[in-house]
Amino acid sequence: MASWEHTDIIVDGQPVKAQAPIIVSASRSTDIPAFYADWFFDRLKKGYSAWTNPFNGVKSYVSYDKTRFIVFWSKNPRPLLPYLDYLKERNIRCYIQYTLNDYEKEGLEKVPSLLNRIETFKMLSNKLGADAVVWRFDPMILTDDITIDDLISKVEKIGDQLKGYTEKLVFSYADIKLYKKVKLNLEKNGIPYHEWETAQMEKFAMKLSKMNSERNWNFQLATCGEQIDIDRYGIAHNRCIDGDLITRLAWDDKVLMDFMKVKIQQMPAPSLFEDSPSLPDGAIILPHNQFFLSAHKKDPGQRALCGCMAAKDIGEYNTCPHLCEYCYANTTKHLALENWKRHQQNKNADTITGK
Repeated sequence: MASWEHTDIIVDGQPVKAQAPIIVSASRSTDIPAFYADWFFDRLKKGYSAWTNPFNGVKSYVSYDKTRFIVFWSKNPRPLLPYLDYLKERNIRCYIQYTLNDYEKEGLEKVPSLLNRIETFKMLSNKLGADAVVWRFDPMILTDDITIDDLISKVEKIGDQLKGYTEKLVFSYADIKLYKKVKLNLEKNGIPYHEWETAQMEKFAMKLSKMNSERNWNFQLATCGEQIDIDRYGIAHNRCIDGDLITRLAWDDKVLMDFMKVKIQQMPAPSLFEDSPSLPDGAIILPHNQFFLSAHKKDPGQRALCGCMAAKDIGEYNTCPHLCEYCYANTTKHLALENWKRHQQNKNADTITGK
């Protein structure tokens, strides 16, 4: 499923080959909803955008002609709200990975107020459904000033307000030593970070699981890209681009289901000795007495601990003006701001950076 079809598009009067993905990620590399929503939907209407490979600098094109599903990633997705009806008109479904942290006191992120972001979360949930807005508290970072109990308290404050507005909470432990950019950015900005130890991860997981139960949130709990196995606390390994969730949200899109090799089946009638029909192990129930069995396939191009299925990411690194102190996507704040300035000077470019 990682091999997208290609199609011809016209760029400056010349035919050009472009990837034509069915599933788009927007984006792991930058916050498109917060800063580039107008650009993205303009490109969606024009039918294509351009993307520069971060490893070899080669520019290539992405056609949206066949796109059926978009996974958005954002810390401030409010600018998406005016465009959701347009997606519906285009028969493009979506869900949002909404990173909603509380580092206000510490100033680790340049984002709207926590109150504003919680309000945005509820507005999106009311529009799309609780299953289509995934809460991420990412990363969980320990410093001289942030303890495990502090993090639990921060999660509690948000979780109480999101009860009923989401099905899932995804988190990660800040694996600082594994990410050179993160380590350099934290040290450069004087953030007294601590590496997580296994015992601390276990302690946090236990406290989080207990709180989820005691406060009747009933969130699905999952970690993103973590090696540690804490399933005994009811915490799974996440799939951020999740074939099963995509199927639950777009089961009636036959083109998408055929691409994903998902077979939607009718529930069998119960026997005389059953109150409900017998379903195969792992069956996931859908509306109208239907179900499916997971056909999720991990993207082999992602890191070993990533469970995501294949999707074409259309963002670019060094373009996010959130300027989080722990950022993995910006090499420097200066470079991110330079690219943001260039974008503002050329908002109709086919690339995010305006180049």
